Amino acid sequence: MVAAYAMGLLASRTGLPPLVGFLGAGFALWGLGHQDSELLGEIAHIGVLLLLFTLGLKLRFASLVRLEVLGVGGIHLMVLALLLGLLTLFLGLGTSAALFVGLGLAFSSTVLAIKLLDDRRELSTFHGRIAVGILVLQDLVAVGLLAYAGAKNPTPWSLLLFALPLLRPIVGWILQKSGHDELLLLYGLGLALGGASLASSLGVSPELGALLMGAALAGHPQTSEISRTLWGLKEAFLVAFFLQIGLMGLPSVESLGVILGFLLLLPLKAILFFALFVRFELRARTAFVASVALSSYGEFALIISIAAIEANLMPETTMQLIGLVVAISLALAAPLNRSVHALYQRFEPFLTRFERKGYHVDDEPTSLGGAEWLVVGMGRTGGAAYKMLEGRGLRVLGLDADEDKLDAHRAKKRQVRYGDAEDPALWERLDLTGLRGVLLALPDLEAKVRAIQGLRARQFAETIAVTCYYPEDEFTLRQAGASLISHPFAEAGERLAERALGLNLTDDLHESTR
Repeated sequence: MVAAYAMGLLASRTGLPPLVGFLGAGFALWGLGHQDSELLGEIAHIGVLLLLFTLGLKLRFASLVRLEVLGVGGIHLMVLALLLGLLTLFLGLGTSAALFVGLGLAFSSTVLAIKLLDDRRELSTFHGRIAVGILVLQDLVAVGLLAYAGAKNPTPWSLLLFALPLLRPIVGWILQKSGHDELLLLYGLGLALGGASLASSLGVSPELGALLMGAALAGHPQTSEISRTLWGLKEAFLVAFFLQIGLMGLPSVESLGVILGFLLLLPLKAILFFALFVRFELRARTAFVASVALSSYGEFALIISIAAIEANLMPETTMQLIGLVVAISLALAAPLNRSVHALYQRFEPFLTRFERKGYHVDDEPTSLGGAEWLVVGMGRTGGAAYKMLEGRGLRVLGLDADEDKLDAHRAKKRQVRYGDAEDPALWERLDLTGLRGVLLALPDLEAKVRAIQGLRARQFAETIAVTCYYPEDEFTLRQAGASLISHPFAEAGERLAERALGLNLTDDLHESTR
């Protein structure tokens, strides 16, 4: 843990995500003679199970049957698996190895993609849902491969796992009774591990069990809270996963050519995703951001390789080779994902040439519909701001990239539309005529900065009010052009004192607009 922290801190100081440092720590420890341990493996496995459980909490089965998911995910998997399999055959690793290596490396990293999308608060955005849908599709194929390898022998009762979402009324009722503290944490952990254990006992991948158990609660009002409660535990356990990859060691020098060959196919993986996305009528920005999120090789390549080796379908020396290829791809993809929005902005004129003309399923609004105030980010803070402005008789429009939030506000007859604040095209095309001010109630600092810059680039001189959760972020927001900065936590105390003194004049308005 000391090595992981030290290397993670070093990576962070050099502008890289800490997980790159965790990978480096694993290789450094291997070089010093340390080996993987059963304890580290158990911790890493729990981290992956918690990750998939929290993914299931945000899973919408409607997202899986979208044409963009089944079409792009299916075609990409078949084409890339064929290319990687042919390369494996050319390298003389055998037919069985070609099947497992080809399909294994065709998968993208669920751990990396979900973690980075979650860090940027983009799991619920349109491109986040598309990426997650494809990852789930790939994970289901991986489970089939594990069964073929003989690592898992599903019993006839295993089909009952797909009935886990039917337990929603029961698990949801218990969730409501679990409070908000230790019991909630324990309940979430128990559900994740319980689903995994049930699946394993039925001869199915425990990862699928954790995912389906999370799906049983998807859409429940408390899913966000249980996900936040498990967040720290999940992050700490996933450190062990990245350490494990490094502790697998380095292959021989003779394998460097093979490794280079697989790494050279990484750009092709991303390009193929982008080409298919725009072919399925997505905008260039959605296609680019989703493609970058899916551009790495995945951890399921390692899991499948281990199963194939245990079944004597692949030589044991292949494991270290695959491990290094996956590790390097993760190290390359992490900083690429971190700067994905800046990269799109730089290459936007080139990338938009490939967009198909006409309607796109992810089109954003160009008109405000006569709104005087625009609220961007319709969570608790944004929703309260919208209600206050509407209660004053003002015309308000809400924007958010989370379809679930939009559906909830539409049910309350509020005027809301889909819009991604980090998309430069949104601010370039939006008609700002008659707009008196913009309220940015977004959780992510980068999203707020990009929105402010987009508005100021349009010579928007009216009020831009923004929330700020950390004192060190205030200078960045001021520099970007924010005209009013709100500190929600500090102001909550002031509001409480005002109400205690009877000075709050908005109580009656609050009650009338509830």
